[in-house]
Amino acid sequence: MKKERVLGILVNTQNYDELMEDVFARIARREKSLVVAINPEKIMKAKHDPSLRRLLNDAEIQIPDGIGVILASKLQKGDITSRVTGVDMMLRLCEEAAKQQKSVFLYGAKPGVAEAASAKLQALYPGIIVAGVQDGYEQDEAVVKQHINEAKPDILFVAMGSPKQENWINANRDELHPIIYQGVGGSFDVLAGNVKRAPVAFQKAGMEWFYRLVKEPSRIKRQLALPQFLLEVVKQKDKK
Repeated sequence: MKKERVLGILVNTQNYDELMEDVFARIARREKSLVVAINPEKIMKAKHDPSLRRLLNDAEIQIPDGIGVILASKLQKGDITSRVTGVDMMLRLCEEAAKQQKSVFLYGAKPGVAEAASAKLQALYPGIIVAGVQDGYEQDEAVVKQHINEAKPDILFVAMGSPKQENWINANRDELHPIIYQGVGGSFDVLAGNVKRAPVAFQKAGMEWFYRLVKEPSRIKRQLALPQFLLEVVKQKDKK
């Protein structure tokens, strides 16, 4: 897989179609793999957090989730040309899973949310095999793992927020049946209709961050990571 480094963090350069080909080849080989979303905020945090840096770089697949990553790649004359968002990666995986008769499992979020997300996925992709769902409020880890393993899904989506979800995956995947793992944050709530996603025009323009900022002005502190991130990329480029 082609990857490049953005401020020391590995990021895949493939588009959705190329990623689907790779992911389902991994399923065929039974090669356990973690999909993690990379955005400027995470990269900036990883500069000062060695454990987060290891987590991101050790993942088998790092998708460029954030227009800032695309801009950074352009600044350093890299090969990342298309944004791959976490929620759209999940949807593309589900679409392809329905075609190839591979099964998925949804773990996380409040009671009832995973069920609603499952119903939405079945409406979007007729024939998809949702092997099971489990809310994130079950306290007994053994029960959660047994539920997943009994369902024998090929793909496991975990909605706990990052990096909690990725840490949970890494701590447990050797004992779990699934092959592909993706932490999906609030994606179940989006599918369930509890959280409204930015209009398609904003998505295509890579401006979902701006839409969320307008809706939630309190996000301004988080969004300040983007200009700081791009400044760091320029500084690093100038040093070369």
